[in-house]
Amino acid sequence: MSLKKLGLAAILSLAALPALAQQTQTVRIGATPGPHAQILEAVKPIAAKKGLDIKIVEFSDYVVPNTALAGGDIEANSFQNQPYLDNQVADRGFKIESVGLTVNFPIGIYSKKHKSLDALPSGATISIPNDPTNGGFKPTPIDVVDNPKKLKFVEIEAAQGPRVLEDVDASIINTNYATSGGLDPVKDPIARENPKGPYVNLIAVRSEDKNKPWVKALVESYHTPEVKQFIEEKFKGSVLTSW
Repeated sequence: MSLKKLGLAAILSLAALPALAQQTQTVRIGATPGPHAQILEAVKPIAAKKGLDIKIVEFSDYVVPNTALAGGDIEANSFQNQPYLDNQVADRGFKIESVGLTVNFPIGIYSKKHKSLDALPSGATISIPNDPTNGGFKPTPIDVVDNPKKLKFVEIEAAQGPRVLEDVDASIINTNYATSGGLDPVKDPIARENPKGPYVNLIAVRSEDKNKPWVKALVESYHTPEVKQFIEEKFKGSVLTSW
């Protein structure tokens, strides 16, 4: 090949670079630490083939991810269920919508002191997450009308559940925080939520973005056999696929 042809080939290659770069879109996705973030790591290489560069942004609570999404700090989030999203939209006016289901985390009740719910003594102290997605939404412990065992409910940050186990009789702990706290969400709970309940998690985006091509590509990347296999092998029943 002549020098002239080589020069032309180089120019054509350089000219093509901007077009290639434009094909990749960065998508910042908010997630809580643990399974949600780990699953998104498995989604990343699949999404990359569809032109998406996923950046995972971890949040340590359940309040900030929707605020960040509504404010444009991230493009999507993956951490919540539909009842919680509905509650947030009603209370805060967020223009956020679900675009696809992800996984289910049957919540567990854990105890270092008792082997079953029946073994909880009268006056037992039980810690519960203080966010509405787990506390029953509008009701609070003061709304309990029937409490024959006179159980005492202590509201804490969801992430603190594993840390207070030594100080309470039992603690209601989300799967992601149970696993990060060294608990086995399948073997360790003294009771576990029905996995077919309404609390399936989802991917949420701003309403204005829901029909954009990158959203479809993101959901398709998540809903793949490869991701399903990863979830089944990694979490061994503590996290259930819901698509």
